[in-house]
Amino acid sequence: MPADPVRPARLLDQLRDALRLGHYSPRTIDAYTGWIRRYILFHHKRHPRDLDENDIKAFLTYLAVDRSVAASTQNQALAALLFLYTHILQRRLAGLGEIPRGRSPTTLPVVMSRPEVRAVLTQLSGVAWLVAGLLYGAGLRLSEALELRIKDLDFDRRQIIVRRGKGRKDRTVPLPQLVRNSLRNYLEDVRRRHTEDLRQGLGGVVLPDAISRKYPGAAKSWPWQFVFPAGRICRDTRWGPPSRFHLHHTAIQREVSRAARAAGLSKRVSCHTFRHSFATHLLEDGYDIRTVQELLGHADVSTTMIYTHVLQRGALGVQSPADRL
Repeated sequence: MPADPVRPARLLDQLRDALRLGHYSPRTIDAYTGWIRRYILFHHKRHPRDLDENDIKAFLTYLAVDRSVAASTQNQALAALLFLYTHILQRRLAGLGEIPRGRSPTTLPVVMSRPEVRAVLTQLSGVAWLVAGLLYGAGLRLSEALELRIKDLDFDRRQIIVRRGKGRKDRTVPLPQLVRNSLRNYLEDVRRRHTEDLRQGLGGVVLPDAISRKYPGAAKSWPWQFVFPAGRICRDTRWGPPSRFHLHHTAIQREVSRAARAAGLSKRVSCHTFRHSFATHLLEDGYDIRTVQELLGHADVSTTMIYTHVLQRGALGVQSPADRL
């Protein structure tokens, strides 16, 4: 009896596999697959191989005109389509380079003053306070804070190693004294939970790349556990056997938004506002721009230069002559 023919992988599954092969982050994988799904639905579920550059232009125009999406959003959708046609369908479209890209406006970051940072932190407690303390005290992105492993914390040297940050680059940042002792106490509770998980035959954690094959016991070892583990066991088969993932970003985002309202701030404060404030306050304290660039993990110093526009000394760090009257 002949064997059943192997069914070809679905398009979105091929896309996910190719993105994982390229070491794209999970959030980028979700974003790209989401855009391809919208693209297919926009064209009434026609397969992308039957569509051309005019159909791509129609979709991007729809996003800009009818949906009024930001330029960065339109560019992300185009990047997803470029990846699909180049790496999955292996097809070169003649007019693809002529597709107009949206141009993101230059906007200044929202920055809190030191009293405002203190007011927001006062409204937080528990894990949310610890995470926010790291966002401000170390200039971390929220994803970087939540993806920290136990082994990345160096209490003796008072530093944190950020693994595979944006651009997949490692860097070191200070471990702020503000949260140092509280973080030690919190990790004792995390370790007790991990020990209980091991007793129940669990205790594994999702590992990056091929670490699980190279070090078979790493998934259940203490150094590889997340600093901020989720409260429930993850049973999603995409991530392998039941394990603890890190805390979901929305849990912290909600708490920070609530704390900003409770503190009476009129600014639109998000988790990333702590990172903006970290950089601005360092420049106000006299640290040079290159040091701040390295701490933030920016590839180009021009990205860091944006913070010189929001220093407490005034626009571009200039004191108004009216203040000397």
